[in-house]
Amino acid sequence: MPPTNVGPMLRSTFRAVLTRQEASLCRRTTRCQWTPTIPATRSRTIHTSSRLSYAAPKSKDRGPKSEEDTQTDFSAMDILSNTPPPTTAVDACIEDGFALDSGLRISGAGVLLVGGEAFKWRPWVRDGRKEGTIGAGAAGDDDKGVSSMAGKLQNAKGQWEVDRHVWGILDLAWPKPDLLIVGTGSRTLPLSPQTRADINELGVRIEVQDTRNAAAQYNMLATERGVQQIAAALVPIGWVEGK
Repeated sequence: MPPTNVGPMLRSTFRAVLTRQEASLCRRTTRCQWTPTIPATRSRTIHTSSRLSYAAPKSKDRGPKSEEDTQTDFSAMDILSNTPPPTTAVDACIEDGFALDSGLRISGAGVLLVGGEAFKWRPWVRDGRKEGTIGAGAAGDDDKGVSSMAGKLQNAKGQWEVDRHVWGILDLAWPKPDLLIVGTGSRTLPLSPQTRADINELGVRIEVQDTRNAAAQYNMLATERGVQQIAAALVPIGWVEGK
C-alpha cells in the first residue's frame, strides 16, 4: 500500500532541488567576472617612397580616322536646323538699336516684338516729358537730334521701372503671348515690383536678361515655339541712364 503522504514529500523534494539549483547559479554568477576586451590598435604604414611621375605623351595622334559608317552626326540631331527663323529674329544688337532678320534696322529706340511684328519702343518717355532736344526744352541731345535716347529707366533703388502705358501693345494683343523676354540694356537689372505687377496683370510671364542674351533667347524660343507664344521688349545696349 503506497504511503499517504506522497504529495507533501514530492513538494519538499522539489523545493530542495530548486534550492540547490539557485545556490549553484549564485556561485557561478559570483565567480564569473566580465573583463572588457580592448581591440588592438591598427598600425598604419607610412610610405617614404616618392610619388610616381608620368611623362606627358609625346604625340597626340589618335591613330587613323575611323571608317565606320555608324558615327554620330550631331548636325542631323538638330531638329530646328531646317526651320527658318522668324522675320523678327534679332540679327545684331547695335549701340543705338537693332538689325532684324527681315532687313529692318531700328536706331534711336528700343524694339518691342509681339505677334511677329516689330515696333519702335521708347520706354524712357514719361508722361508730361517733352520729346526732343535740350534746346527745345526736352531731354534729348542737341547734337544727335530729336531721336536721341535720353531719360531714366531706373528708380531710386536701382530697379528697372517703366510706366504702365509702355505695355499698351501687349494690352491690345490677342491672343496674349505666353512669355515676355525683357532686355534691360548692357547689364541685367531687377524689375521693380510695380513694373512686374503691371506685366503680370496682363497674364504674361516674364524673363529678365541683359539685351544680348535676351535677343538670343528670343530667337531660339520664337523659332521653337512660334512668335505668337514669345514676345520681347529690348532696350539698346548703348543705353546710358540720363535725366
